[in-house]
Amino acid sequence: MHNSRYRLPSCSQSRSPSLQPQPSRQSSPPLPLLQPIHPTLNPSLCLQCRGSKYLCGLAYCPIIASSLKTMLERSVDKSIDGYTPPSVFVGRFGYPKVSIGPMISLEDEGSADISMYDCPEQWHDTTLDDILRFRLTMVRGKVRVHVDDATPTKSNRITSIIQELAMAKLQVYAEMLLKHKPSGISLSEYLPPSGPSAEVERLKVGYIRVDDRIEKAYYDDLSAREAIVQLYNQGTGISSIVRALSAGCLGYKSRRRFVPTRWSITAVDDTISRALIEEIRDEPSIDEYIVYSREVSMNRFLCILMPGAWEFEWVEAWFPNTVWNAYGSGYEMIGDHEGYRGRKEYAKVGGCYYSARLAVSEHLASMKRQARVLMLREIYPGFNIPVGVWFVREHVRAMLKGNGARFTDIDDALKYAMSMLKIPLKEWTRESHMLRGMKGYQTRLLDYVAQRV
Repeated sequence: MHNSRYRLPSCSQSRSPSLQPQPSRQSSPPLPLLQPIHPTLNPSLCLQCRGSKYLCGLAYCPIIASSLKTMLERSVDKSIDGYTPPSVFVGRFGYPKVSIGPMISLEDEGSADISMYDCPEQWHDTTLDDILRFRLTMVRGKVRVHVDDATPTKSNRITSIIQELAMAKLQVYAEMLLKHKPSGISLSEYLPPSGPSAEVERLKVGYIRVDDRIEKAYYDDLSAREAIVQLYNQGTGISSIVRALSAGCLGYKSRRRFVPTRWSITAVDDTISRALIEEIRDEPSIDEYIVYSREVSMNRFLCILMPGAWEFEWVEAWFPNTVWNAYGSGYEMIGDHEGYRGRKEYAKVGGCYYSARLAVSEHLASMKRQARVLMLREIYPGFNIPVGVWFVREHVRAMLKGNGARFTDIDDALKYAMSMLKIPLKEWTRESHMLRGMKGYQTRLLDYVAQRV
């Protein structure tokens, strides 16, 4: 793992409001910005912006989010009726005894396409404000179960309903009576945002139309890996596979269990990308350098495909006043790498590594080519709310669907790539295993760096 810190005075001179510092990148930060009034917001900018121009330098509007949170705290009652996209959540705290339950939208059926509320594959062109709005207005019910209760011999009425919802193809009407008024919201580096929650006293659902592909996998006695890959090859969406795995619908029947949603997301990304990498290892290499780029919501994603056998590296740089570098005076860099044979240990950079790897491996599989892949990400001041690893997967997917710039020479490819990034090449080279290891490149690199200084 690479993990370095560099001072960047120019960024620290113009900070926007930031979250509290966190002990690790994997914890969910408190939300001082989601208060009714935030003292550091400039009222004159707010009057000009009105939640649409992001003049405060943040990736979302804190006033809109604050109003939404306040509305939820005041108006949500114990009795919930509405539609679930479908959405099922399995927690991880207290494992092997965990909380499971549906998420039900408070919006009217006709006011929006509820089905997209639990489908990150459709969010790459959606603003963070809209995502926060529809995710935080879904109420999550919770029932405490043992993870082994997912097996057919141990399931009960509530677990059976949860599993049926996880296999649903369309949104489902549901009525839920909670033991008390729901409260709180959840923001995570791994999971999409979710709204208030409470323990379930009673749950009733309407007609459920299941996805035939998932239902078949449920009744087949396949390993979880076989079922995941089979569903993906049949065109089932990532979010649907994650739901099915999390709800204990996949795997050998005698060994099925509820899997925390956070773990399921990374497991699906990892499993599918491994299968795709096995395929592309038998394909010929690309014969040119291709550079892709995408800037969205205070993030810049960049991918360089290079001729050669499969190799992958992901490096990200968090500027000051971002989620995981709230009060730093310089940018923080971290990355991970794997060679032709892959990796055995969990990537220190976290779930975004596997989400990015899935996106690029399916792109190469569609090209029927293999390549050496270097992916860089800069996170700029203002991106200070965690939204989940879907953000990486879906925006990298969208980036790779665009037209990449093509080069015959690595120098030209790198010059073009660096022209779109704020951090100089010499700093990326300190962090990147692939850049440092390029044979015959060191002399040209030093010459190019000298020109940039």
